[in-house]
Amino acid sequence: MKRYSTDHQITRRSILAGAAALAAAAPLSAFKSRITKAAISAITDEIGKTQAEAIDFAHHYAMSFIELRNLPETGKEFAKMTEPELKRSAAELASNKLKVSFLNTSLLKFTWPGLNPDVPVKPGDQKRWDSRKDDVANALLAANILGTDKVRVFTGSRVAHPETTYKLIAQTMEELIPMADKAKVHLLIENEFTQNIGTSAESRDILAMLPSKTIGLNWDPGNAQVLKETPFPDGYALVPKDRILNVQFKASNTLDGPDKMDWKAVLEALQKDNYTYKIGLETHGDAAKRMEHAHASMEEMMRIVGSL
Repeated sequence: MKRYSTDHQITRRSILAGAAALAAAAPLSAFKSRITKAAISAITDEIGKTQAEAIDFAHHYAMSFIELRNLPETGKEFAKMTEPELKRSAAELASNKLKVSFLNTSLLKFTWPGLNPDVPVKPGDQKRWDSRKDDVANALLAANILGTDKVRVFTGSRVAHPETTYKLIAQTMEELIPMADKAKVHLLIENEFTQNIGTSAESRDILAMLPSKTIGLNWDPGNAQVLKETPFPDGYALVPKDRILNVQFKASNTLDGPDKMDWKAVLEALQKDNYTYKIGLETHGDAAKRMEHAHASMEEMMRIVGSL
């Protein structure tokens, strides 16, 4: 009887076993992430006067993900919408084959009681502080309905010495972690120049006080630049890379002008550090030229990503 089939089987097993052993022995550094055009997103209320226009913008650039903040037509925050409103928006996006990468909110973006003893808290801010948990609960519901696991939060109006607020910020975030855990949503602190966490160094310090992986960072290097930080490479070197769960860029940071940044270098560094999340355009700037700048910035970012 011929032994060919048996010999062939043994040889094949040997090859498969060898391949498996090689894969197991390969260094982790061989499995690097690659940032592609599929990683690029944008906030809808700055890429269209209506949600339909924003969807057209996303389709024009073959985007699969968008960020949400306010409905362009009304200015109403998605985080404050009713359940029926949210379900209608979710259905509209799904029918257009778009997913939500990040829910931008104004949560905690006001003067908190206790941040600055010398500054009285306005009644409106006190009311927002008192309702913070209800507001967060609604934002978490919105995130669940819209299909995203990332929600933006802020750290209170900036004081002269932000480091004096860290303890209160940490306590406030810790109160919200169980709610976010239950909803399976990450709360992303944005480094914002009007807030007590505005620079990369401040982001590093507050995240060190909040080791829970439920809390992450929405890193906006343009915001740090306003506070006179060199966002790259200096600022980026300070930020804990495993806590960056979303990145945002402004049109002025990609186009010619005093605020332009070397985004290719930034993306190369993120890629080297295995960043696997999204990068969203927050256009900002002159309202009259916002759409013009949105297109120009998106074209430039797509060009940069294509060159990586």
